[in-house]
Amino acid sequence: MPPTAALIDIGANLTHESFDADRDAVLQRARAAGVTRMVVTGACRAHSPKAAILAQTYPGELFATAGVHPHHASEYTDECDAEMRALHARPEVVAVGECGLDYFRDFSPRPAQRSAFERQLQLAADLAASGRPKPLFLHQRDAHEDFVAMMKNFDGRLGPAVVHCFTGTREELFACLDRDWHIGITGWLCDERRGTHLRELVKHIPANRLMIETDAPYLLPRTVKPAPSHRRNEPMYLAHIVEELARDRGESVETVAAATTATATAFFGLPAG
Repeated sequence: MPPTAALIDIGANLTHESFDADRDAVLQRARAAGVTRMVVTGACRAHSPKAAILAQTYPGELFATAGVHPHHASEYTDECDAEMRALHARPEVVAVGECGLDYFRDFSPRPAQRSAFERQLQLAADLAASGRPKPLFLHQRDAHEDFVAMMKNFDGRLGPAVVHCFTGTREELFACLDRDWHIGITGWLCDERRGTHLRELVKHIPANRLMIETDAPYLLPRTVKPAPSHRRNEPMYLAHIVEELARDRGESVETVAAATTATATAFFGLPAG
């Protein structure tokens, strides 16, 4: 049964081609599971406009981010920057990113990653300076020191930030919390091979700084029973993540659902759902 409070999935890659054949059905299953609003991740030059179009197609239910993930950093040209700035003039685009650093995969050279990240931080700073601040939707993996140093260069010039799909250490978590950043928790929590440390860490995240996400179609929670016959994650499984998170925090499902929804609504400036 879905929790009594409506849920918000703050990170779903619904423009992914795996959803092309049944996207409407995916949204219907999400609604049935209590997921009433979703933020569609824009993570590259091609998919950020698609995320905005999808959000425009489902007003009040879907919203979008626009940015370039570090994996695609080499595509962040002057022309790409202009395209991102145009997207951020649209009201359905509610956050800058997904942007950041990823030294685990290194799919783009690290200097290119740092350049693309800095340009997107500048974009966010310019939006704030113009009176149209938008929060940051951030990615960091195995790059904590450089990531924090680059964010520090923009101290006092940015809106709120969420470290999406947090998978880091205790030290990294508290460093993020000390800087007033929000934390996004995914089904990584449910992975007995690499996510068990999060079971303890999530107890320390203040309720007004905690948000939830599926990162669909990635990171299908490994504790879903019965196990699906496929590996594609969907927003419907956000309800399962809430159940696991509530157990680890020693709170009721309803408490976690209501708190994460209130936090996400305020963070992204969403209309009441």
